Order: sequence, then C-alpha cells, then structure tokens
Amino acid sequence: MCRGSFQFSVFSFQWVFGRSLLTGFLLLCAWATAQEQADRADISIAPSLENYFKSTKENQMMRAYLRKRVHAALDERLERFEALETPEQIAAYQERLKTFFRETIDLDSFERGPLKARVTGKLERDGYSVEKVIFESLPGFSVTANLYLPGGEGPFPGILHPCGHSSNGKAYEAYQRANILLARNGFAVLCYDPIGQGERLQLIDPKTGKKLPGNSSEHLVLGVAPVLLGRSLASYMIWDGMRAIDYLQSRPEIDPDRIGCTGNSGGGNMTSFLMTLDDRIQAAAPGCFTTTTRRKNESPGPGDPEQNLFAQTREGLDHPDFTIMRAPKPTLILAATYDYVPIEGAWDAFRQSKRIYTKLGYPERVDLIEAPEKHGFTRRMREGVVRFFSRWLKGENVEVFEPESVRVEKDAELQCTSKGQVLRMEGERSLFEVNRERANALKAARTEAWAGLNREERREAVREVLGIEPEALPSRMELGGFGSTIASGGGSSEFRELLFEPESGIRLPAFLSRGKAHSEVWARNAPVDLFCFDGRWNFGDVSGLPIFEDYERASSAETIGINLRDSGFSKTKNWRFYGADAWIAHMLGDSYLAMRTRDLISVTKWLKSSPRIESDMQFTGIEVDEPRTKEEEGNINRPIHLHAEDEFVPVALHAAALEPELFESVTLHGGILSWEEVIDSREPIPQWHNVVHGALRHYDLPDLIELIGEGRVTWK
Repeated sequence: MCRGSFQFSVFSFQWVFGRSLLTGFLLLCAWATAQEQADRADISIAPSLENYFKSTKENQMMRAYLRKRVHAALDERLERFEALETPEQIAAYQERLKTFFRETIDLDSFERGPLKARVTGKLERDGYSVEKVIFESLPGFSVTANLYLPGGEGPFPGILHPCGHSSNGKAYEAYQRANILLARNGFAVLCYDPIGQGERLQLIDPKTGKKLPGNSSEHLVLGVAPVLLGRSLASYMIWDGMRAIDYLQSRPEIDPDRIGCTGNSGGGNMTSFLMTLDDRIQAAAPGCFTTTTRRKNESPGPGDPEQNLFAQTREGLDHPDFTIMRAPKPTLILAATYDYVPIEGAWDAFRQSKRIYTKLGYPERVDLIEAPEKHGFTRRMREGVVRFFSRWLKGENVEVFEPESVRVEKDAELQCTSKGQVLRMEGERSLFEVNRERANALKAARTEAWAGLNREERREAVREVLGIEPEALPSRMELGGFGSTIASGGGSSEFRELLFEPESGIRLPAFLSRGKAHSEVWARNAPVDLFCFDGRWNFGDVSGLPIFEDYERASSAETIGINLRDSGFSKTKNWRFYGADAWIAHMLGDSYLAMRTRDLISVTKWLKSSPRIESDMQFTGIEVDEPRTKEEEGNINRPIHLHAEDEFVPVALHAAALEPELFESVTLHGGILSWEEVIDSREPIPQWHNVVHGALRHYDLPDLIELIGEGRVTWK
C-alpha cells in the first residue's frame, strides 16, 4: 500500500470512527432527554417509592427546592446592587438594610443597664499587662473578658476582639497572639468570651461546673428558643459586643473616639455584625467569614444559629452588605486560600464592596488580605491587622512582624471567675433564664391582645406569622402512583403507593390502603383517615410504624399515610448539622412548619373534594387539574380524620386551626403541648422544624386548639 493510500485509509477510519462516536453521543443525549421526560411523565417507572427516591436522589429534594428560591432572591438583590450609582442611592440602600437588620434581631428591645464592671486580677508582662474583667451586658448576665493594655501612657486606641468558636474562648492561642501583638504596638484590646464558650458555658451543672451530657455544640442548642421570641442568638451576642464597647469607652486609658474591631471565624461573624450596627467602630477587620450566601450555602452550608438571620436572604442582605453598609469607613477583609469558607466568595464580596467605596470616592478604605493558609487567625492576618489599625486609628504606616517566640498563658491564668464559670457565681442568670423572662413578658402582652380578637382575626394573625395566604393554597394536585397489591391475612386489602405534588419541586410520598369491602362497594362521601408521620413503610405493610399500632380502620373507607416534605422517604441526608436546610428556609423568611402546613392543607383540600382514586386506574402520572363541575364540587365532601405523630403535631394543629372545615377530627400522638417547652428545654434541637420566628409574640399552640374546638382534638 502506498503512503497516500495509507493516509487516506487512516483518515477514513478516523472519520468513520469519530462519526460513530458522535452519533453514539447524540443518541445517548437523546436517550437521556427522553428518559428525563419519561421520568416526569411516568413516575411509575420505578417499582416502589423506596427505589424512586433512591434513583432520583430525591433525598436532596429540599436542598434543590431551597437553592432555587435562594438564587432567585439573590438575583433580585444583585439587580438592586447593580442599580446603585449615586451617594444618595447608596445611602438609601444602606439605611434600608440597617433598619431591617435591627428589626430582625429585635435589637431595639434591649436596654442599657449598669455594667457593674470589676477587675478581678492582673498579669504584668513584657511590654503589656492583662487585666481580668467581668461586666454585665444584661442584669445578672455576665461577660468575662481580658483587657490587654500597652506599656506607657494613653489614651490608646481600643480594639474589640470577639472570639471565634474556640471552646476555651479568649484563652485560645491564636487570639492571645493577636492581642499581644496589638498591645505591643500601642493598642488596648478587650477580648471577651462569647456565650457558650470559655467561662460562659450555659449547659453545665452550676454546682460542679461539669458540662451536661448530650450537648455537643452549645450554639446549636441555644439558637432555637430565641427564634420563637422574635430574636436570634446573635441578638445577645451582638449586645454583648456593644456593651463591651461601652466598657472600653469607660476606661480612661482608652480613646473613646478611636475604636476598632477584629475577630476570626465566629469572631469574624460578630465583627461583621458589630461593624454594621455600631457606628462607634471606626475601623474593622473581619476574618474568615466574608464570602457570599450563594457559595456558602453550597459548602460548607449555613453557619451556627447566630450567623443565620431571619429573612436576610429574602430581604437581600448578603455577606458583601456587611461591608457595604458601613462604607466608607475603613474595612479590611481577612481571608484564607484554603479555608472552608469559600475564598471565591470572599473576592466577590470584596469586589462588590470596592465598587461602592469607589463610587463614594474612598477606594483606598477597603482592602483584602488572602493568606495562603487554612481557616484560622494566622500570623500574616495578625500582622496585617496591626498595620491596618495603625494606619486608620493612629495615622501611621508601619511594617509589623510577629516574633517567633511569644509567651501565651494557660487557660487558668486568664480566668476572671474564681470557679472558672460565670454560672457558678452568686446571683448569675443563664441564657435560659433570660429567655424565660422575655417569654413571660411576651405572654402577658399576647394574652391581652389575643383576647381582643375574634376567631377570624385570630386565624388571620396565625396566617400572618406563618406567611400563609389563603388564596395561595392550591387545592389541585399532581398525583402519581406505583401500582397496587392485594395482601391477604386478616382480610384482603388494596395498597397503593402515591406521590402528591403540591408545588413545583416538592413531591410527597404517600400510600393508600383500602379494605376489600370498600374496594368493591364505594360510598361517594366515605371517610378518610389521613396520617402524617416520619418513617418508611414496607410495601403493603405499615405494622412497624408506631402511629399505626393502635389504629383500627373500621370507620374509614380509605387510609392514607403521607410523608410531608423532608420526612420519611424524602428526608434530606444530614449534611451540615440537624436542620441545616431549615436554617436556609429561616433566612428566606420561611419555616418548615409553615411549608409543611401548606402541604397538609393542599393535600387535604384535594382529598376532600376530588373523585375517588379508582382501584383499577393505571397510574402513569395523572394531572388532576381539570375544573370540576358544580355538581361534582357539591356532591363530594369526604370527612377527613387527621392523625399526626411527634414532629407533625404542631403542623396538624396549624392546618386544622386555619382550615377547620377540612377536618372532622384531629388525633395527636406525642409531640409538644406548647412552645413554652422549647424555651426551657436543654434539648430543643429536635423541635427546630417546629419553631417560627416571633410566634410567641402572638400565640402559642394551645391557642390553636381553641380555634379548632377542644372537643375535636384528641391527644394520645
């Protein structure tokens, strides 16, 4: 074979082979597209709900659903941001967000009382000293802090240093190193223990000081109850910081007009909040916190409760805004290349901030340090902070390097209390007691207000708290099925697995069980027992589910069991901490309780008025959205007997209170009797899906029973 023929043959082979690959690829794409369409049109292709949710990865259903809502809200926020051009527009943007921020944490309800500050000890060190300080941010609620004072005469610029999530709080080595470096360069530094850390543990035995069992993260535990009060754990932590500034300004060694703030991780979070809300902070350097919500929600996910503000995403308050809201005051963003806080988000936030500072005429007042490190208040960040504060609080441009050898203290040497914990002091109150005091005040006010409302006004108040509009609740439903079986033993019965779709992106697994007698003879308005529970059933067998242990179906033609969103088959895998997605919903201004209540009402409206699910129907994805005739609407009115277990008890109470005509009776199995239980609970995390922001300002769960009618509610 000649060379030209060989080349042509190779070319022909390559062309044919390449064309085959391309054809195969296109066929594969076409098959995938067809398969996706088939999945949507025929959800019965999977043999059971178990396999359906595995094959479609629906255990991430709520993440996908909330992601869509978050991105839509952030896109709207970005549009508003891009429209900012003039100083007047920027000022209006800043003021709107600041007002929202104060309101969402209920900041204006806090009152300044006497600090009752005292120094309990002092350490003299080379070039600086450390005073051990205790002051009260609220009556009987103490803050432990170390005040680092430079040698020489003041007044010195004062730096507030809120700590990150170190178990030993202010004694953490990196924080000590930052404080020492600042003090040796002429700054007074007040570093204080956050709630739940250092000497301010809340989940301990006051007599022994030992940590109570079963609580791995105090902030997760302490973050639930304040939501019901219309507050946040951040409300108390921000107030601690503001009172700490009060203390700094009370000291004669400190210049009250030259206040800075810096902190890392959780301390970077608090720095971001404080530098936005407290105008006394002239220069600020938040570390390992600044990014964007869009990136952070993906990985690592929502932060601790104090980081997640109610409705912040809905209202367009994103991470860059904490810097933008204080423009043009000097701000230094500290970021780490290999942080789990997304570095790409830090640069995005910086770019947005830089644009605003530039439009205001002060581009040099915002900057960013990216240290090639992992998460932490590392050496280059500490050095950068000292240089930054020297420039903006002292008017000096200096080069600062931290020495290799720095003496740090042991935890006990920095303790301010005699027994190592504030709760072991005489007369000290825990955060639980502070919350209880606030809850009692709200109860007195809401009881009086509730008494002045008629029944419909009370329902309207509940709707407003949940964010549910009656006209927004669809009674139409997309319904799909997975076939049926006839099980023998104790009489024949029919069992069918179903999917309800009350809104786009949400599918609710359910089953229909019907006895033989009711399969053969159908009464148009025969009753239905509707069960809400968390758990999975074996096909045709629900005997292993606790809610069905004492249940007899003799009175009902049909039994329907349903997993409301994020339960049973559709439960999200635990990917950050328990309730991570519910915190994302919280930042959207929504709640799992509200969403599940909407689910339950929608499904019940459909069941109440729709034709019977015929036993011989082949389920291939049926859209039940055709308008029914007046005759059909008038003739179909099934009695619905609602049963709810544990986590779904508050959901059932809300649904029946808002739409009492939908339910003949309500039977409750377990669950909480009142939100007041959550206020005092040391184990409230399992109830996180059942709290609503500010609900205890308006009503409690027993008030819902009154709206339903006590004779219609049974508690087992």
